Amino acid sequence: MTDIRRSKIERLSYIQSMLGEMRTLASAERCDMLTYLIEMAYVEASDILRGQRPLRVEGNQRHTAA
Repeated sequence: MTDIRRSKIERLSYIQSMLGEMRTLASAERCDMLTYLIEMAYVEASDILRGQRPLRVEGNQRHTAA
């Protein structure tokens, strides 16, 4: 594993960890929507770390409202 890849994984792991802490705080404050949104970001970070999602979403993959 290259140093660049290792650094990226370390940063994503840190982000995931912070999201977990923020989710706990938001839940304790009974901020349901905020908790949900933070949870979605946490799941996204987890998926990226497991290699189940790309780091970037290309323009054609985004869903837009018509």
